[in-house]
Amino acid sequence: MADRVRTRYAPSPTGHLHIGGARTALFSYLWAKKHGGDFIVRIEDTDTERNVVDAEEKQMAALAWLGIQWDESVDVGGPHAPYRSMERTGIYEEYLKRLLTSKQAYPCYCTSEELEQDRERQLAAGQAPRYIGRCRDLTEEERSARESEGRMSSVRFRVPAGRKILIEDIVRGDVSFETDGIGDFIIARPDGRPTYNFAVTIDDALMEITDVVRGEEHLSNTPRQILLYEAFGFKIPRFAHAPLILNPEGKKMSKRDESIIQFIDQYKELGYLPEAINNFLALLGWAPAGEKSEEEIFSLDELTDIFSLDRISKAPAVFDTGKLKWMNNHYIKEASLERITDLAIPHLIKAGRIDSSINESEKTWVTRLVGLYQEQMDYVAQITDLTALFFLEEVEHSQEAKTVLAEEQVPTVIGAFVEQVKTHEGELDPEEVKKLLKAVQKTTGFKGKQLFMPVRAAVTGETHGPDLRESISLLGKERVMTRLETFLGQ
Repeated sequence: MADRVRTRYAPSPTGHLHIGGARTALFSYLWAKKHGGDFIVRIEDTDTERNVVDAEEKQMAALAWLGIQWDESVDVGGPHAPYRSMERTGIYEEYLKRLLTSKQAYPCYCTSEELEQDRERQLAAGQAPRYIGRCRDLTEEERSARESEGRMSSVRFRVPAGRKILIEDIVRGDVSFETDGIGDFIIARPDGRPTYNFAVTIDDALMEITDVVRGEEHLSNTPRQILLYEAFGFKIPRFAHAPLILNPEGKKMSKRDESIIQFIDQYKELGYLPEAINNFLALLGWAPAGEKSEEEIFSLDELTDIFSLDRISKAPAVFDTGKLKWMNNHYIKEASLERITDLAIPHLIKAGRIDSSINESEKTWVTRLVGLYQEQMDYVAQITDLTALFFLEEVEHSQEAKTVLAEEQVPTVIGAFVEQVKTHEGELDPEEVKKLLKAVQKTTGFKGKQLFMPVRAAVTGETHGPDLRESISLLGKERVMTRLETFLGQ
């Protein structure tokens, strides 16, 4: 690969970082870093009506959380600054003048009503809607007349007739478009702002982008951009259009689709780990080759080493929520207990389980509590439900627990355990609990399930759960005694 690889991710600041955008950024980042190249984040903010305050900062914060580090952008600068489209309007104006002067573009005075009427007529005739060229060949007098009527003009690019545009797409192979089906397209709005196709072409060329990696929804934009590359004499980059991401039902996603969480911030808030999100997104439409083809767990560094654009599939990728949970559970189990505890504490505070001014002693207790459930969590926010029994004033017995507690030996076992706990001095650490249960076994003659199951059911309300000794220790002597005595008093 002769050129130094330069890729970019160019989001609009219109909302949070979407999973589709995150995958695009990840693919672009991996391709650049695999080749020792540069990854650029450029903000395409020309659609000012839809721009959202703080969206730029939130999207970039989400990328940083994922570990996707950029070489050039609005915050770190770079040799091709500025990196916001609306700060590059002077550049666009110069290139717009070039096209107008060379007659490769022209002012269009058509109203939205006229354009809509044309569109309806074409659809009624079974034709694909496109601009019919009302203003393509206006004389200077005709243009003046329209301006005197107070009509504002946009600028359209003059698409050459009868051409076939071939796109050599790394993912999709050769794709061709007929220019006769495109129609002259707008490159500048009446207020002078550039349209997407115009700005992105100029920015990619001037920023020396060698590889444009994006979603397949942009494939139809590519012939327009190639025409602009040719008009300016720019070098055309390589294109790679990744497949759509479908929802778990295999249907195209929409912003209102509730079958899937769609934004990276939401996953962060729920306690998904960035390494799990990266790993999962990388496998959405891409697969490793060779000896790695059967593996599914990859770090960001490993992905960088093995990633290749030609391994991206043409077929749509289905977002498997169950697989993401499995993968996140894997990374949670691999993470340090301290890290997972730090992620769990805000959820416990929000649920009112612990105080926001948690001290060291309390944090030690919470760390032990999180440790009981670390291997069970698909995402860290589950900690509030998983640990609910440790914060209940009165234990709630499941149906299975009620069945166990109705067994004949239970009053004897629980009564003996109450005596052991009552006479024990000091706090209950797990080893002490083990000794107390041994003593109950010795005095009652009951052991195994006949001993441990009733104690668990009476203390926790469940017949299954984490280590019984650790659970009793964490509940504490006072709460355990209250629960046991409440059961015996029923």
